[in-house]
Amino acid sequence: MQGPVQPDGHERELQALVVGLAVIVVWGANFSVQKALFAAITPTGFLFARYLIMPVCALALLLRIYGTRFPAVSRRDLFDLAKLGFFGHVLHVGMVTHGIDWSTAFSSSLILACGPIFTLLILRWSGIEQLNRAQVAGVAVAGVGVLVFLSDKLLAGRWLASGGDLFLLVAASFFSYYTVAAKPLIERHGGIVVMAYATLLGSVPVVVLSMPVGLGIEWRHLSPLLWAGLLWAVIVSAFAGWLAWGWVNAVRGVGRTAPLMYLMPPVAGLVAWAVSDERFTVPKVLGAAITLGGVALAQFAGRSRAREAPALVD
Repeated sequence: MQGPVQPDGHERELQALVVGLAVIVVWGANFSVQKALFAAITPTGFLFARYLIMPVCALALLLRIYGTRFPAVSRRDLFDLAKLGFFGHVLHVGMVTHGIDWSTAFSSSLILACGPIFTLLILRWSGIEQLNRAQVAGVAVAGVGVLVFLSDKLLAGRWLASGGDLFLLVAASFFSYYTVAAKPLIERHGGIVVMAYATLLGSVPVVVLSMPVGLGIEWRHLSPLLWAGLLWAVIVSAFAGWLAWGWVNAVRGVGRTAPLMYLMPPVAGLVAWAVSDERFTVPKVLGAAITLGGVALAQFAGRSRAREAPALVD
C-alpha cells in the first residue's frame, strides 16, 4: 500500500506562495482587528491577554517537537535570549501596540515596513556590513517618503497620530535589532527554539507591567466577536502567522519571499477603508509609494545573509 503522494518541487513552491499570500492578508487585516480590540479592552489590556496566551502556544510547540526534554542552552545564550525577549516583546510589541492605537491601520503597516532600513543601519553601525551607494540612496529615498507620508498629519497639527507614527518608527528599530541579534542564536539553536524561549522570557515582564489594567477588565462581558478577534490576533496572526512565514521562507528562500511583505500596507489600507472611516490623501499615497520603493531599493540592492534572520515577533 502506497503512502500519501508528496508534492514535487513546483507544487511545493506554489503551496508556499499561496500560504505566504494568505499570511500577508492575515497580517494586513490584523491592524484593523487590533484597532477594534483596543477600543474595547485598551492596548494594555490586549498586551496582558496576548502574553498570557503566547507562552501557552510556545510551550505547546516545544512539547510537540521535543516532548518534556527541552533543548539546553548555555547561561550566556539564556541571557541573550532574555535580551531578545526584552527588545522583541517588551519594547517592540509594546510600542507597536500603543503606536497602532494612536495611529491608523494603513499608517502603522507602512511605518513598520521600514524595518529593513533600520536593519541595514544597525549592520553598518556594528561593522557587520558596509552599505553600497544604492543602499544609501534607498535609505534616503525611504526617509523622504516617510516625511511626505507624515506631512498631512504634521501640517494639520495632528500630534497624537504623528506621535504614534514616530513611536512605530522607534519600534521598527527595536525589531531590526532583534533580527540582527537573533541570527547567531538561530544558527546555534534553530528558529523554533529561539522564538519559543524569547517569547517565554519576554512574556513575564509584559504580564507584570500590564497586570493592573488587565485584571481590571471585565473579560466575561466581552462579546463572542471580540473573543474571536483576540484569538485571531494572538494565535492566528502573531503565532501561527510567523510559523507559516518561516516555512514559506524555508521553501521559497528569503530573497523570493521578502517582496511579499510590500503587499501588506495595501492590504491593511484596503481592509481599513472597508471596515472603518480611514481615507487616503494624495500625500499619504505618494509617500507610501516613495517609502516602499526606497525600502525595496535598500533591501535588495546588496543582499547579505546577515539580514536573513527570521524575527518571530509580531
